[in-house]
Order: sequence, then C-alpha cells, then structure tokens
Amino acid sequence: MQATSVSVFCAVLSLMVLLPSGSKPESPSANASVDSSSPKFAALSDQFMKESLVLSPTNASQAGYHIHVDSKTGNKIELDSELDDMSLKAMDAQREFYSGWRARFRTETPLATLGPQDAADWQLIDDQIGLNLLEFDRIQDYRHNPTVPVELIGNALFLPLTQSYAPQEARLGHVLSRVRQIPRLLDQVKAYLSDADPIFISTAVAENDGNIDLIQNDVAKEIPAGSALKAEYDQVAPPAIASLRSFSAWLNDDLGKRPSRLTWRLGKDFYDQKFRLVMETDVTPEALLADAETELKAVRAEMLGLALPMHAQMFPSHGDHSDLTGRDRENQIIGEVLQKISDDHPRPDQLQQTIESDLTGIIAFIREKKIVTLSSRDNLKVIPTPLFMRGIYSVAGFHSAPPLEPHAEAEYWVTPIDPNAPPAATESRLREYNNFTLQWLSLHEGLPGHYVQAEHANNIQPESRRLLRALFGNGAYVEGWAEYGAQVMMDEGFLNNDPRFRMMMRKIRLRLLANTILDVKLQTMGMTDEQAMDLMTKDAFQTQAEAQGKLLRAKLSSTQLPTYYVGLREWFALRKEYQAKAGNRFDMLKFHDMVLDQGALPVPVVGKLVMPTAGQ
Repeated sequence: MQATSVSVFCAVLSLMVLLPSGSKPESPSANASVDSSSPKFAALSDQFMKESLVLSPTNASQAGYHIHVDSKTGNKIELDSELDDMSLKAMDAQREFYSGWRARFRTETPLATLGPQDAADWQLIDDQIGLNLLEFDRIQDYRHNPTVPVELIGNALFLPLTQSYAPQEARLGHVLSRVRQIPRLLDQVKAYLSDADPIFISTAVAENDGNIDLIQNDVAKEIPAGSALKAEYDQVAPPAIASLRSFSAWLNDDLGKRPSRLTWRLGKDFYDQKFRLVMETDVTPEALLADAETELKAVRAEMLGLALPMHAQMFPSHGDHSDLTGRDRENQIIGEVLQKISDDHPRPDQLQQTIESDLTGIIAFIREKKIVTLSSRDNLKVIPTPLFMRGIYSVAGFHSAPPLEPHAEAEYWVTPIDPNAPPAATESRLREYNNFTLQWLSLHEGLPGHYVQAEHANNIQPESRRLLRALFGNGAYVEGWAEYGAQVMMDEGFLNNDPRFRMMMRKIRLRLLANTILDVKLQTMGMTDEQAMDLMTKDAFQTQAEAQGKLLRAKLSSTQLPTYYVGLREWFALRKEYQAKAGNRFDMLKFHDMVLDQGALPVPVVGKLVMPTAGQ
C-alpha cells in the first residue's frame, strides 16, 4: 500500500519577509475569467466544492472556508471547531458522495457543452473524483497507513492556531474543540487500520510525538493563565495527550507486530491508474522513465564540461584523472568540484536566517530582469517546519495563503537541523544544502516559484474557480513551474552567472531525474534500497543524508516525485511553442503573468487557453 499525505498545512510565528513596494496591484485575473461560463456548471461546481470541504473540516480550514450553511436545515456549522469523522461509515459516505457527484456532472453539465474555462474546471473535478474513487474502491490507503490520521490531527490543530480569520480567543476555542475530539478520531481509525508496513508505523509514531509537543507547548503557551480557556485546556488536553500516547503504543505493540501481506510499494496496476489521474497527461510511466534515464546521462556529461575548468583551478595537482574512464572519471572530477563548492555552507543554527537573507537579492533580480510580476500582498513568512510534518517535509516546503483568504499569511517552511543529530549527519545535510543550493531552494519554494505562483492564482475570479483550481490543482503544473522558474533565473544570469551556481543547478536537475526513476522503479519494479541509494549517491551526487531522506519520502508517497520532471518538460514545451508563434512580439513578463493567472491547470490545457494571444 502507499501513503496518501493529507494536503493541509500549518505555520508557526517567525520573521516576516516583506516584498518591496511597487508590486502588482491586487486585481482579478482576467485570463481565467474570460469565458462564456455556464451558470448551471458554476452553481454545481461551487456546491460540490463546499460540500466536499464539509466532509473534511481540516481541509476547509486550509481553504479558508469557515462557516457552512446546511442547505437542508439552514443551520450554520463552524467548520474550524470540528475534527474530521474518520469512521468507516464516514468513509463509505465519502465514497458515495464522490460517485454521486461524478454522475451529476456528467449528466447535468456534459463536458462537450462547456466553454474552454469551464471545461478545464470540469476535467479537474472529474480527475480529482477519479483519484478519490481509486482510493476508496481499490487502494484504500486509509485502512493501512497511520500517518494519514496523525498528520491530519496536527494540521487540524495548527491551522486555527496560526491563522487570522477570527480573534485569537475564538480560534483557540476552535483548537480546544478539536483537541477534545482527538480520542474519538483515534478510536475510529484503530477499528480498521490493518496491514501497515513498518515504514508507515515508524513515521507515524515520530510524527505523533510532534502532535503531543504541539498540544503541550504550542497550544499551551497561547492559553491565557486563569482564563476560561485555561480551564478548558486543563480539561481536554490530558485525555487527548493520553490518547495520542496510547495510539503510538498501539502502533508499536499491536499493529506493528501483526503479520502484514502488504508493503509500501503501490504496484504497477494501481500506480498506472494513479499516475494518469495525478499527471493528467498522456505520458506513461515507462516512457517518462526512459526519458529520465537518457537525460540523466546527458546532464552528467554537461556537468563534466562545466567541472573541468573549475577542477583545474581548484585542484591543480590532481590533473584531469585521465587514468579513469566512463562514470568513474565523471564521478571523480564532478564529485571533487561539488565537494569544494559544498564547503560554502551556513552554520546549523543559521539555516533559516540564510534563506531569509537570500530572498532580498532574489526579489531584486526578478524586478531587474522583469521575469514575473510580484504581488503587493506582504504575506510571506519563513518558518520552521512543524514537527508533525517533518517525516514528509524533511528539508523545506511551501504553503500558500488560503484561496478564500488571499490576505492571510503564506509560509515557506524550513526544517531545522536537529541539534541532537550526529555531527556527521549534520555536516552531510549542510553540504547538500550549501549556500548555492539554498539559493535554488528559495527560487523553487519562494520566488519566482511556489509563492509567486500561488499569489497569481489567488487573484482568480470568480472565487469558486479560484478555490477549485487551488484545491484540485495539477501537481505537474505546480512543481514544474517552480523548476522552470529557477531555470529561467539561471538563464537570465542570476548570481552573476557564477559557474558554481550553474553546477549546483545541474545537480538539482539530476535530482529531479532521479526522483522520477526512483518513484517508478521503487513503486512498480522492485527497486531495492541499495539500488536506490546507489542511484542517488553515485549517479546524482547526493549526500548520504539527503539520499536517505529521499528514500523515505519515496516510500511514503507515490506519483508525486515525477511531477517535477513531467511539469518541467511541459513548461518548456509551452514556452517554446508560444515564443515561436509570438516571434519578436514575445514578452517574457507578459507570458509568465498570463500563464500563472490561469491557476494550476494541466500545462497543455493552459497552452490551449493562452495560445490564441501569442500573435497579439
């Protein structure tokens, strides 16, 4: 079986990173709004989205949907005070919900009757419903992976704790209401969790420690002493913490000791079906794998060309290692250059500070080169990754402002170096994320990557379309843009064309290609841990610590790692096609603004929507 990560994110207070003045005014996205829209489809899609959020109050908090009015009773539901129902009865109800809505959309608003923008939304909905039905009908990950409820609980508590949709007292009340419901949720999932692979159990236990810490520390410190909230905290926190501890003990001593016929490997049948619904493209896993393996060799050859003059300068006494041939020679020369570049890294306690400082120069370069228009919302924070999410986000991540609350904070997560980690592991991680790689990381997660992407998407009108494209957005569009944007920065001369940065960017490309190879081969072809580590450390020049973290991630997720390569290819193909048609009229800033204003549709669909403007 395979992990399905709950896509709800959270934050802690940290330094605000302000964008400079003179940015793009907040205005509706014209491109995603121009369409002869169907009133019937608009009403149905809005109803579907909101009712789907009611099924998961935690996802509703992420989206910024706080109050739901029941269409039958007229009663108002405060979604932020509710914790998801994860009983088998609720799972069956969700399955029926998605099945019923798929039939409604196909019957009442057939795809062929819709204009281009509505048709794009219709396909997003149908693919997302298909993905949910694949989970409920066949994969049934919720029955086998305890990280699902563990991460959901952490997100459910952290979101209202740190958002600004209501006064702090009200939000703390919502947090405590959810804390009260933790024992109920854990009892529900214990009734059917079975056949759990050891990797799921160990990760869930580690992340569950983060949930306990969240209640004992983060929540507790926000509660005013002597208040009614403090009395409520004292009432609900002890049983919740006891329940979380009991759940971890149950995972280790009961579920973890049961014979399991299933593994973390998804298998080819399930993988192929999931891959098609996630990528929303015609490319097959086999074809993508073949291309990735071919390109990996080409990038290594390019790196050797870049490395040779640097190697001669850095290691004049080493010669060109002509006594070696093939991969051995490439590895020796490229590896020595990469090792030398990696000497330039921050101290363990300066990781976040370094990233915050880098963002200032990145913003200035984007403006100077007119790469993409920046938002005027000063809402980006660089924050430590929450403890309960560090199993998946071992290095960094990004969480946008909720689509229904675009003025709320956006968070760039940075996972701190564990002060208790062995010195060798700490040094290995810092060398992997040296000062040049950290620049790439901020290009990807922040600007012009995910943050800029999300800010454009959060201007889409109508609001229902914005919500839909945010929650059901195409992963290849999202991750591909972040990689494409970083490549554009390099091509435009970022960091004064420093060859050390270009070398690290090629190394990142190797990582992207290795991600694809890992995912396909681990999930469908029986790749061993030893083979995976060999690919990452010897072919892609990753450090041991980075490779071990990626191997864990590859086991906890499926079909996500290839989205980077699929999306990057699609973005460059669209840019090439659009630029060829536009000729000397091509304007990079205009092109980037226009495609981002569409939101996270599959890139080929974006191409169909924007291509008519190429000659204008």
